[in-house]
Amino acid sequence: MADPEVTFPVELISEREVAARIETLAEALAPRVDDDTVAVCLLIGGLWFAADLMRALARRGRHPLFDALWLSSYADARKTSGRIEVRAPLQWPVAGRQVLLLDDVLDTGLSLEAAVRMLRDAGASEVLTAVFARKPWPTERAVNPDFVAWEAPARYLVGYGMDDAGRMRGLPGVGAMD
Repeated sequence: MADPEVTFPVELISEREVAARIETLAEALAPRVDDDTVAVCLLIGGLWFAADLMRALARRGRHPLFDALWLSSYADARKTSGRIEVRAPLQWPVAGRQVLLLDDVLDTGLSLEAAVRMLRDAGASEVLTAVFARKPWPTERAVNPDFVAWEAPARYLVGYGMDDAGRMRGLPGVGAMD
């Protein structure tokens, strides 16, 4: 039985459009990465994007190593705490390697900035960043992604890995809760 307090979002981008944007992004990324690149997914939200992008890169003959970094700044809230917590570190060494950092959404930029710093501190030779969605922000961010699949509106997004207190990550498209 459905929870009566759960509201469902207004769809902003369909599953079909998500897939098309991933293919376009993979086309742009394929010439920039190789099989020695380490693709690092920021967990948890980036998992859907990373999985689809890795398959799209494979269709283009690119097979980067895959790893994940679990950072948290939101917990179950709709606003960031402003502090980054490392919940699980990398498993692959990145020293001397190119890294492709993948995340679901660029909002404040805190997680992406912290991850880039961690990867550079770990000796990555280059850190490329790719996000599925970039939301507008009123001030300059410390890190802007190298690759963006979708320029999203300034709304509270759910679906395709993005959540509302852990819910709705599995929606195949992206919706707004506000």
